Amino acid sequence: MKKAAAVLLATLLCAVALPAPAQSYQLVVAGASPGGLWSNLGIGIDRAMKTAYPGSVVTYQTSGGGLANIALLDEGKVSLGIAHNAELKLAIAGAKPFNHPIKSMRAIAYLYNWAPMQLVMTKDFATRHGIRTFEDIAVKKPPLRVAVNRRGNIAATVAERMFAAIGVTPEDIKRWGGEVIYAASNEQTTLYKDGRIDLIFNSLFVKQGSLIDATESVASVLLPVSDATIAKVDAEMGTQKYVIPANSYKGQTEPVPTATLGAGLVTNDRLDDQTAYALAKALHQQIAQVQGVHKSMQALTPELLVSFAVIPYHPGAVRYYKEAGLMK
Repeated sequence: MKKAAAVLLATLLCAVALPAPAQSYQLVVAGASPGGLWSNLGIGIDRAMKTAYPGSVVTYQTSGGGLANIALLDEGKVSLGIAHNAELKLAIAGAKPFNHPIKSMRAIAYLYNWAPMQLVMTKDFATRHGIRTFEDIAVKKPPLRVAVNRRGNIAATVAERMFAAIGVTPEDIKRWGGEVIYAASNEQTTLYKDGRIDLIFNSLFVKQGSLIDATESVASVLLPVSDATIAKVDAEMGTQKYVIPANSYKGQTEPVPTATLGAGLVTNDRLDDQTAYALAKALHQQIAQVQGVHKSMQALTPELLVSFAVIPYHPGAVRYYKEAGLMK
């Protein structure tokens, strides 16, 4: 009996001495169509959580994009989503496509803010109509054929709002003898090279392949946007000022200011604090896992993670960022 009791006591002591298993997390992040940057971001978030919390799995779920993700989060159908700043701004305001204001969104981390609205115009059209800036379009009223992204894509909405900021509507463009075409990036480039449009107006990373192709195939200019227009659009859409560096494209010798879209990892106000804390910690301490998913993400910094401005951060994320010295 004494021997059995001793064995039992030793077993209990060993059990007490053993460290508790590290917590793991099983999460779903809603992104966009498969194969794009957001798919890569999903991979990076998963790798960061796996490294920080072994056994964790973050499953990437395809969706209709940021607008759809906000609705899914608000309804509690997913725990995480990726969304643009401008999409969140529309949600807060209850603007189309939302039927009511959505106040439940909370930020975990800002992931990038370098998807500028780029205005690439053929040099021939710009010269013939005396257009040197975006604002000149409103003054000159040319027969402009412009391609923006597909309807429902936030880049198309921001393009329309930027036109509105200088007093131009799609109806004005048609009245001047022009046309507004809604097309995806690669289709825009084809239309541009074929001479069927005069202006590409889209949110893309600098030196994105379709724009390199367009500017190397057709003599082009990049139209700068005034600070006043940028400020107006930023206030309305949650975008930010961005300057496209000189010599990013063939023939572009000067830096070009414009507005940029950004996107981040978002949750709802029902996510528990510990999970939000763990996500923030993983993304900060394992930031290389996200930086490594695409060359464009190498610009991600700890400071950017905490710079999402259109919605409040989740309290759990705030707790970690304060501990890490990234927030006051």
